[in-house]
Amino acid sequence: MAVGDGAPAPAPASAPGSGDDKTLNNEKAGDLAVTVDGVKKEATSDRNDLHSDESPDVVLTEEETKIIERQLDLPTVNVTFSTLYRYATRNDRIILAVSTLCCIAGGAGLPLMTLILGSFAGSFQAIFYGTITQDQFNSDLTYYSLLFVYLAIARFVTIYIATWGFIYTGEHISAKIREQYLAALLRQNMAFYDKHGVGEITTRITHDMNLVQDGMSEMLAFVLTLFATFVTSLVVGFVQYWKLTLILMSGVFTTVSVMALGSRFFVTATIKGLQATGVGGSKAEEALASIRNAAAFGTQEKLVARYQKHLGEAEKWGIRVKIALGCLIGGMLGAQYLTYGLGVWLGGRYIVDGETTLPRIIAIMMALTLGASTLGTLATPAQTIATAISAASKIFQVIDRASPLDPSSDAGMVPPVLIGHIELRNVTHVYPSRRKRLAMDKVSINIAAGKMTALVGSSGSGKSSIIGLLERFYEPIQGSITLDGYDIKNLSLRWLRQQMSLVIQEPILFSATIRENIAHGLRGTEWETAQHKDELIYQAAKAANAHDFIQNLPNGYDTLVSHQASLLSGGQKQRVAIARAIVGKPKILLLDEATSALDTRSEGEVQAALDRSSKGRTTIVIAHRLSTIKNADHIVVMDRGRVVEQGTHDELVASKGHYFKLVEAQSLRQEAESRVGVSGAQEDTESEDSDVAATSMVPKSGVADATDTDLVIPSDAGNGKAIEKKHNYFSLVKLMASFNKTEAGVILVGLVLAVIVGGGNPTQAIFLAKSINALSFPPILYDELGRQTSFWALMYLMLAFVVFLAYVAQGWAFSYCSERLIYKVRVAALRAMLRQDISFFDRHENSSGALTAFLSTETNHLAGLSGSTLGTLLTLTTTLVAALSLSLGIGWKLALVCGSTMPVVLACGFLRYHILQKLQARKQKAYADSAAYASEMTSSIRTVASLTREKDILAHYRAMMKAQVKSSTIAVIKSSVLYAASQSITFLAMALGFWYGGGKVAAREYDLFQFFACFGAIIFGAEAAGTLFSLTPDMAKATSAANELKDLLDKRPSIDTWSKEGLQVERSSIQGKIELKDVHFSYSTRPDHKVLRGLSLTVLPGQYVAIVGSSGCGKSTVIQLLERFYDPSSGTVELDGRDIISYNVNNYRSLLSLVSQEPTLYHGSIRENLILGTPDESISDQVLWNALHEANLGDFVSSLPDGLNTDVGPKGSLLSGGQKQRVALARALIRNPRVLLLDEATSALDSESERVVQAALDAAAKGRTTIAVAHRLSSIQNADRIYFLDQGRVAEQGTHEELLALRGKYWGYAALQSLENVGA
Repeated sequence: MAVGDGAPAPAPASAPGSGDDKTLNNEKAGDLAVTVDGVKKEATSDRNDLHSDESPDVVLTEEETKIIERQLDLPTVNVTFSTLYRYATRNDRIILAVSTLCCIAGGAGLPLMTLILGSFAGSFQAIFYGTITQDQFNSDLTYYSLLFVYLAIARFVTIYIATWGFIYTGEHISAKIREQYLAALLRQNMAFYDKHGVGEITTRITHDMNLVQDGMSEMLAFVLTLFATFVTSLVVGFVQYWKLTLILMSGVFTTVSVMALGSRFFVTATIKGLQATGVGGSKAEEALASIRNAAAFGTQEKLVARYQKHLGEAEKWGIRVKIALGCLIGGMLGAQYLTYGLGVWLGGRYIVDGETTLPRIIAIMMALTLGASTLGTLATPAQTIATAISAASKIFQVIDRASPLDPSSDAGMVPPVLIGHIELRNVTHVYPSRRKRLAMDKVSINIAAGKMTALVGSSGSGKSSIIGLLERFYEPIQGSITLDGYDIKNLSLRWLRQQMSLVIQEPILFSATIRENIAHGLRGTEWETAQHKDELIYQAAKAANAHDFIQNLPNGYDTLVSHQASLLSGGQKQRVAIARAIVGKPKILLLDEATSALDTRSEGEVQAALDRSSKGRTTIVIAHRLSTIKNADHIVVMDRGRVVEQGTHDELVASKGHYFKLVEAQSLRQEAESRVGVSGAQEDTESEDSDVAATSMVPKSGVADATDTDLVIPSDAGNGKAIEKKHNYFSLVKLMASFNKTEAGVILVGLVLAVIVGGGNPTQAIFLAKSINALSFPPILYDELGRQTSFWALMYLMLAFVVFLAYVAQGWAFSYCSERLIYKVRVAALRAMLRQDISFFDRHENSSGALTAFLSTETNHLAGLSGSTLGTLLTLTTTLVAALSLSLGIGWKLALVCGSTMPVVLACGFLRYHILQKLQARKQKAYADSAAYASEMTSSIRTVASLTREKDILAHYRAMMKAQVKSSTIAVIKSSVLYAASQSITFLAMALGFWYGGGKVAAREYDLFQFFACFGAIIFGAEAAGTLFSLTPDMAKATSAANELKDLLDKRPSIDTWSKEGLQVERSSIQGKIELKDVHFSYSTRPDHKVLRGLSLTVLPGQYVAIVGSSGCGKSTVIQLLERFYDPSSGTVELDGRDIISYNVNNYRSLLSLVSQEPTLYHGSIRENLILGTPDESISDQVLWNALHEANLGDFVSSLPDGLNTDVGPKGSLLSGGQKQRVALARALIRNPRVLLLDEATSALDSESERVVQAALDAAAKGRTTIAVAHRLSSIQNADRIYFLDQGRVAEQGTHEELLALRGKYWGYAALQSLENVGA
């Protein structure tokens, strides 16, 4: 074995009992110290001294900087529209080609109608002035009317094919992009995840991917159809009379210029808004994932405020985007109306000069009218496509990133034989996200094959960094790591990870059955597809001491574990994780505090199983509890990133160095046990007062079997989703209006402006009819023709300015209201989520990923009931109503005939709305489930990577995508048929109008103005209705999202943090006496399973009470009842003689501080995390430093370059487990609680830190009531009273000495934890 700089270790010590033992050991210790000192000198010669209090910035060489940057860099990706179709298959491309042709054909049908219209106008002029006979006119009328019918049929077929094709390929290709994005995420290195939060990733895969799909589906079909209409309109114009059309093209160039100027700002603002939304999503996900911590510290509003900060940024850019859109639309329409005015004026001149005829002028005017209107309508779906491209940029940036550590790559060699010899040679490591501080400095360790090597040392000394480098989660900046002589950089990454099994301090289980979770450990082994796989699973569970509790579950090994296994106790999760690690019989076993969450008896049994499992395989153990590694073949002691000692347990104890101090800190007071005998204990017990005597509530026996009554597995009846209510549309609109109540004045202005904008099209119909009437004057009236065309040209000028100003003002009004709506809804939704009972989050469907997806995606859809969409709906409604009103006033008979087709169009639109709503609900659920799945996998990326689960995760995700596409096929066909019908019926209305109106013109009932006014108004009205229905996907999404939002906001939890009811008390008036009286408790999701069964215990004011027992005995449940996360089924929990239910819940929780087993930190600075522990935002830095020093973290934080402003990373990922725990301890102490709750508060600390922190906690406990849950008995041996729980009841109670004297269950635990052979 190598020590320090890799020099050979001394020869093995003499056999125990020889006279030279001590001398040899001391000599070894001296040699070791010299070697280690040599390493220190070599390290400090070219690196900053890690032991310096000031800890100056690390100076990296150019090569080292490249290694760091390689792990963080993102490529610059130029995403264009064609990039969206990168993953289209051959069939997709065929469908897209056919659909595109159908879009063009369907769009061209509308301008071709103007040719028929021009011919009709010529016939009308001829019959009106008597140049053709009645029979000839009737023949023309019938012929042209039939052409309209044929166009209707052709448009129906083409629009149907186009709509279905683009929706189908949109879903299919976006599913592929989703798969590729998740695949890219799964192959990224860990530094990528340190830089980007899980919430941001979740937002990308839900909100941003939905934007991409929208831009590839029906909206693209709309754009192509409308663009084809516009282009065909220009073609018709040039064919009819090129000179007039060419001059009028100036308006088109003006329109394009307006779009070009505005689109650049629009795209930039959209990207910035999406970035702000993504960061906000990370903050929300952190808050939801830490709901217990948030409830305990009452930080819900502070966490919402962190979320609001980023929402405010997103709102700012969202308003700018929509204002820009208003300017774009207003500018385009203004340019078009100016073009119309110019066309009327020039048309009159050309007719007078005899260069063209009325039919040609009308065909050009109508074609350009349709072309112009399509450009206006084009803006909304074009915005969707532009947004899709913007959203895709971030997604494809990740997809195109070549991970420097890619587990999906087949590169790298695979050695023919694996022995398991590992060597670290002068390894220096810096975390890319915290490059100013060295994590490891020239570390050299020789890990013998088939032996157990233990790594010990203080928190942050670099132990876990070694595990991360062995798994190749990161790359060292110097040195090398070899496996059997091969540099691991040259080995296949997937193969390398499959040879190792990792169990981490905070184990992660997946949403699957326990059987499936353990079977994940077989991936990549010869037993992955073995028929006797179940037998291997059972053997591994037995070895991990998990078989018995699994068998007692309702469905045994087939019991479903929810997200992050929140319904299993910490010990149960740890045992399942250990079973998963050993089931595949790995050659290399990595245990990072693998037994830290187990009770003493389980730890002893599991440790024995691990010892057996480690025989013949290389095992690396990181441990703070030295009793678990004293039999290791080799122990490496680390401090501040360096190796300071190496040797066996006996050798290191004999050297009386770092390791010896760690051993001393963990020694139990065994003299008390040896001093007190069984009979003496009984005599002492009988003479004690009853309130302090050690008593045994159950017959004395050995250590109790581990029970698992903390387990909460929802039953089929209790775990189903809440019945979803369907709210009527009026109530949903009312709900949305309530959020915009303060913007009522702005909304009113917007509504008025929407009416003005909506009146633009009918007004234009009047202007057009007047212009046609003037242009039809005979030569004798050419002077009047000139005067009237000049007048109506000026009217178009006026209309252009009015519409432009109205659109700009309306864009501001509705954008402000809609963005305020989205902002308020997101805040209200997160507040409502954080308000809910803890049991709400126990349910599988309420995982943090699913709830974050709702915040980022569904709330955004609510703009469909407000803002720009609502303004568009009102504008189009105004257009429809005004068109019908005008036509009724001008020619009621023709108006009634043409208007009779409107109910059919509206019926088609309503049915399409109804079907799309169902389709959207199904699609929404599928994507919410898949998003939650992707979020779970990415948030557990270290476990996923170590298990090499990338392929099966992708396979499952791909199956979810295929199921979604398949399930929506019929609904897509139905909606496409109805939409095509609603678009083609317009032509039937035209045919009917011309056929009926032509007869009235021939009979001299209507003149040309009356006919074209009625007919033009109906055309625009029908087109407005078609556009109205084209927006129904947004309405369907909005309605579905509003239903979910209303259900959430209406949900009232039984333990309501918003309630002002209950007793409010001053902190100084609370003494701190706690009593549990005959408490029975069952979780609401499984009422038939008793967790606590008549538990009674008393904690006197200022007393330090410890609760110990086997995993699942109810210890953590007691803490949760004291925090009032749940209420007992029967019995009472009292504080100072009052049931805690009588207190105001927020006031009550403010009296307590909780430090849990798995500490919760938030992305931000150390200062921000500490301040979350107190309602006082203006707390001084001195108070923060005092708390840090009390938690033994002050020196570490002061050594950091940024001190209190140091970023801790997403969920505290940039700190070690012990450092995170001490920040959490400091946060609890800042609160100055009357009652301190410690749920394994020191489990993650090394022995030295634990001793110092425990002393600080002992000091902090003075004058306050303290309740500690612990497995490590050394941390609670000084407690005033210790309660030993078994199966939800108190089995024994007393002081440490009294319980040892009982020789019962507690005595058995103490015996298992005793360290032997401690040197004097």
